[in-house]
Amino acid sequence: MKLLFLACLSPKTGNHTTAERIRSHIESAGHICELRDAAEFRSPAEVANLVSRNPPFQGALAIHLFRAGRLLLDIQVPFGVIFGGTDINEDVKVAQKRAVMEQVLLKARFAVAFTDKLKAEAELFLLSQSSKIYVQPQGIQTEVTEKFCWAEFLRSSGVTSEHMDKMRVFLLVCGLRRVKDPLYLVKVFSEWHCDNPLNVLVIIGPKIDPVLTVEVEAVVKRTAGVFLAQERSQQELHAAMKRCFAVVNSSISEGMSAAILEAMDLGVPVLARDIPGNAAVVQHEFTGLLYSSHQVQRQIPLCSAGHYNS
Repeated sequence: MKLLFLACLSPKTGNHTTAERIRSHIESAGHICELRDAAEFRSPAEVANLVSRNPPFQGALAIHLFRAGRLLLDIQVPFGVIFGGTDINEDVKVAQKRAVMEQVLLKARFAVAFTDKLKAEAELFLLSQSSKIYVQPQGIQTEVTEKFCWAEFLRSSGVTSEHMDKMRVFLLVCGLRRVKDPLYLVKVFSEWHCDNPLNVLVIIGPKIDPVLTVEVEAVVKRTAGVFLAQERSQQELHAAMKRCFAVVNSSISEGMSAAILEAMDLGVPVLARDIPGNAAVVQHEFTGLLYSSHQVQRQIPLCSAGHYNS
C-alpha cells in the first residue's frame, strides 16, 4: 500500500520525531510511506492533486487534527488522523478551528489518541463518533552513549562547583518555544539554589523560536542557579538525562511528552507540570511528581526526598 503521511515537520520537534518513528514502522511492515511537511501545502486541493497522481496514493495519515488533518478534506481515499496534543488541548478553544476539526474527524476512517484522557477530551469538545477513536500510547527508545563526561557537560553549560558529584541537577528537556514555557520555573529554582547551591536547573534543547531563545538566554544569564546547555545528540542527551537528579517538564500543553517517557525508560525521576497530557502519563508520587503553579515550591522538596518510584 502507498500512503501519504502529513505532519508538522519543524526540525527537532516532538512531532517530527514521532512522525519519523511511525513512518519507519509503516515501512517495516512492507508499505510505502511518503512523509511530507504539512507546511508545504496551502490548501486541501493541493494535497488532493498530489494523492491522485499516477501512481496514486491508496490512503493517507496525518498528525494533528487541524494543522495537517484539514489538508485531507478533499482527498478521495481513506485516511486516519493522530491527535497531536495542541489540537485537542488548545485549538478546540477557537470556534473556527474546532469546526474544521469536526469535519476532519467525521470524514476520517479512524483517529488515534495517545492517552485515554486525550480521547475523552476529543469526545467532549468535538462532534465525534467514539468508536472511531482508538487509544494507542507512544513507543519510545533510549540509547545512551558511552562516550559522555558528566563533569564536562556541566562545565560547558556554565555550572562550576567543587562538589560536582554531590550536585542535584534538574534537567529541563525542551525545544525553546512558547508552548514549552521554559522560563516557568526559573525563579523558583533560583530561589532554591540560593538556599542550597547544590541544586541547579539546566535547560537543554534546540533553539526553535529565535525571539524566545534571546529571552531565555538573557534571563538565564542574570539568574543564579539556572543554566542553558548547548544542544546535544540524542544519545548524549539520554546520557545526560540518566545522570541528572530529575527530568523536568514545564509545558503549557502536551500530547504525550517523549522526554517524560524517555526519563521513565532510563529510570530517572520526573517532575512534570500538571496538565492533561502529563497527568495521563505521570502517576503523582508514584511514577513522578505533578505540580501546579501554587504547589511547585512544596513539590520540589518532596522530589529531593526521593518519595517516588520511577
